[in-house]
Amino acid sequence: MAVSRRMFLSATATSIAFGAFAARAQDGGSPAETYLNEVTGYGPLVSDPKGMIDLPAGFRYRVIAQVGETMSDGLILPGKFDGMGCFAAGDDKVLLVRNHEMSASDIEKAAFGPRQSLIDRIDRSRVWDFNGDGAALAGGTTTQLYNLKTGQTERQHMSIAGTLVNCAGGVTPWGSWLTCEETTIKAGARAGKNHGYVFEVPSAHVGLVEPVALTGMGRFKHEAACVDPRTGVVYLTEDVADSLFYRYLPNDRRNLAAGGRLQALGLVDAPEGGDTRNQKEQSFPVGGWKAVRWIDLDGVDSPNDDLRRRGHKAGAAIVCRGEGLFFGEGELYFTATSGGAKGAGQIFRYVPSAFEGQPGETDQPGKLQLFVESQNGRVLDYADNLVVAPWGHVIVCEDRYSDTLRNHLRGVTPEGKIYTLARNVHADNSEFAGACFSPDGGTLFVNLQNPGFTLAISGPWGAVKV
Repeated sequence: MAVSRRMFLSATATSIAFGAFAARAQDGGSPAETYLNEVTGYGPLVSDPKGMIDLPAGFRYRVIAQVGETMSDGLILPGKFDGMGCFAAGDDKVLLVRNHEMSASDIEKAAFGPRQSLIDRIDRSRVWDFNGDGAALAGGTTTQLYNLKTGQTERQHMSIAGTLVNCAGGVTPWGSWLTCEETTIKAGARAGKNHGYVFEVPSAHVGLVEPVALTGMGRFKHEAACVDPRTGVVYLTEDVADSLFYRYLPNDRRNLAAGGRLQALGLVDAPEGGDTRNQKEQSFPVGGWKAVRWIDLDGVDSPNDDLRRRGHKAGAAIVCRGEGLFFGEGELYFTATSGGAKGAGQIFRYVPSAFEGQPGETDQPGKLQLFVESQNGRVLDYADNLVVAPWGHVIVCEDRYSDTLRNHLRGVTPEGKIYTLARNVHADNSEFAGACFSPDGGTLFVNLQNPGFTLAISGPWGAVKV
């Protein structure tokens, strides 16, 4: 179900509405509970007797994948579920391509079993990398064929192997998943190659894909990616405290490995670089818009992991832990997980130029809006993965690891108002990750990273009250 721009208010109305709302949120006379209840959403959460997630009345979930299961290829479904994309597969079926944020120390928890006892079940030539002991590295993606009608998994297999810390990523208009390595580990005892790249996984491919590092997209702690279907431009986030926001202008939009130009976002009103974090000073007003410019980057393979520092020195703006990223209709949203004066997170909105990446862009630049800045962690805390829902709201996964605060799925209206959709009540209290909708808009898929579950959530989506 396509997201309609008619479901969004105009930029001006959004700015005014959110500005007033943010002011109320900062008002010392309003407790957090009042702020939360300003938008009903789907109503109060109902306690889950199974101790997994609490949902509003009328909603239900199904566990459709769990760490440790034996997959169709004989390998073990690895843990640390993270970013995920959903693709139509015909006949009421969908394909889910799921990241696994496994590190170099997770060899014994990999899909290949203890002591790599299952490695001979795959073609070793299709494993991207091995460590100094000859063990296949633990990261990668798995692909699941799921039947929406029967609620059954029909096939599940490893789809890329030998990568590391596959965190988030993004879907492409041509049906593939861009999986991103959130590490810049160098070749040595723990890895045979340098890491920190994006790889492409065609969703319909059965078995392991041939891994090709998309080196033109740079080597850094990649988090997420999205593609503008109009232009083919790929946008990228980076998960460090002084990160940049990137775009990749491919030479061939259907062959991302064919090279292109990597650039970083700068602010027209801050030619010296700029800072969107609002931590040392409140330089970016909530609801405000800023014209952007794009700075060409060189040495993008960055063996010293200094691409962001060189980019900022050249005029790129700093972002505080860029993470979730999703392209809606003619615009994208991305999160800065620990940005803002309170350090509780920000959500930005970017509207590309009509001449994005082309001559004429300077005269009619793209615009960046600080859409949301959390003033209270009980309202929105550490926004991470996100997706634009079919009804135009942004659904956000929280990623705060805490002994006292629970992680939630939050909904954000076009006016920037926030409501709660789900609460993680599992003993591990890990982050929500990988939120994505089925093509018909009826099912929300989401992961609980630890110990590792994929859930299918359904319910009366049309009953949201704002």
